[in-house]
Amino acid sequence: MRVQPANGQSPISVRRPRAGMARVAVTAVLALTVGCGPGGQLSADAGAQTVPAPPAANRPVDTLTIHSAPSGRAGLAARRTPITDAVARVSPAVVTVQTEAMSPATDPFDGFFRGRSDRTTQGLGSGFIIRSDGVIVTNAHVVSGATAVNVALRDGTTYPAKVVGVDETNDLAVLRISAQHLPVAPLGTSDDLIIGEWAIAIGNPYGFFLGNTEPSVTAGVISGTGRNLVGQVEGGGVYVDMIQTDASINPGNSGGPLVNTLGEVVGVNSSIYSPSGGSVGLGFAIPINRVRRVAEDLLAHGAIRRPWIGVQLRLPGANNARVMLTGGVAVRSVVPGSPAARAGLQPGDVILRSRGRDLHNPYDWEAELLDLRVGESVPLAVRRDGQDLTATVTVADLPEVSAPKVEVLKELQLVTLTPTIRADRSVRSNHGAVIFSVTPRVSDELGIRSGDVIVQINRTPVESADRAAEALNYYGGRGPIRMYFEHNGQVYTTDFSIQ
Repeated sequence: MRVQPANGQSPISVRRPRAGMARVAVTAVLALTVGCGPGGQLSADAGAQTVPAPPAANRPVDTLTIHSAPSGRAGLAARRTPITDAVARVSPAVVTVQTEAMSPATDPFDGFFRGRSDRTTQGLGSGFIIRSDGVIVTNAHVVSGATAVNVALRDGTTYPAKVVGVDETNDLAVLRISAQHLPVAPLGTSDDLIIGEWAIAIGNPYGFFLGNTEPSVTAGVISGTGRNLVGQVEGGGVYVDMIQTDASINPGNSGGPLVNTLGEVVGVNSSIYSPSGGSVGLGFAIPINRVRRVAEDLLAHGAIRRPWIGVQLRLPGANNARVMLTGGVAVRSVVPGSPAARAGLQPGDVILRSRGRDLHNPYDWEAELLDLRVGESVPLAVRRDGQDLTATVTVADLPEVSAPKVEVLKELQLVTLTPTIRADRSVRSNHGAVIFSVTPRVSDELGIRSGDVIVQINRTPVESADRAAEALNYYGGRGPIRMYFEHNGQVYTTDFSIQ
């Protein structure tokens, strides 16, 4: 028979000797000969030795010989698996990202007695090295608002880090440290992931609470691909086209790699769906193919070029999640002079496929836009009046709104979402800014309308009308803006820039 020790050591084999054996041989490096003495107690003797049998009168009826599992180098080799090999290949390149940020003091006496009204807060996340000269990938929300960023390697060596660029839409950031000949995490592909294959999450959950700088490891499987997540996530935000895994991802894992059994990074751990704040087996990672594209843009330009073709989608009218997921990608309007207009797209067209990818709902279209490159020619399959057509669109840069941000804010009137408004309009979001009125120009350019509820701008959650105005004012002139808004119970996005 086999016995599994409670302390987690290797199983031990138990052999019952044949009747009449005079001596019991124990030959393992660390062996245990167990027998019942006259008083029924257990006695043990460690070491490789030959133990005389007790006198015949006192000989136990059942004397057991216990052999431990193989030990030494042979034992280590027997315990190695594809998972341990993958971890050994990637973990040297996993780092801890330490941040500092200034935030207002919560205690009014703090400013009075210390002569200042703000305080330093610290944050921790994970990342991994993609180039041996110190280029590191992490999440945008890990470094968001940081006034100082440091990176700790596996051995505890710490370097100050420069933020090369941030893509808040994709929740990615690229850092650089002054170091050479660093270990690099091999990048795989996220195009051919197999549902059910092993997935390994590596990072630093809860930072240094666990006592050292070495990353920890959890394992699970690829639970799904192309997932769209709108809900309560660590790090905040709405995520589309994500990899889902049941490998435990906890606070502090953000920015760490999701790895396959070949020791290749296939995603960047970004969020968890969690009603309680802890892992419940629903973790999400950004596909590595998108990460690679964003990192290349950030390294080359310090910012990403936001793809744009110039269509606004018709949002489903029913407050029904099933209708939303199967309602198709219907074009509401086409911007004059845009790539879509030049390709012949018209209001009322339904986009069925892009580059061979089937599109079932607006989330699918948003995910496709994230993977397009400016200047790329994209074949689209379109249905118009019951007939299937093809159109080729050349992707352009996202243009700026044609008016300064001061004018845009004047043309957009917002009110804070209250419990009364929320109940009256059946709004799902707990917080947000309700669009009370909007001019036709801004409505057409931003794709929003009266009654919609703004819930997030880039990675900034919107808790009130004032917060929405502050975010628009802050991001205006700083690059592309992604606005998340609720319409008929579903969350949608719109991309734009403000001068």
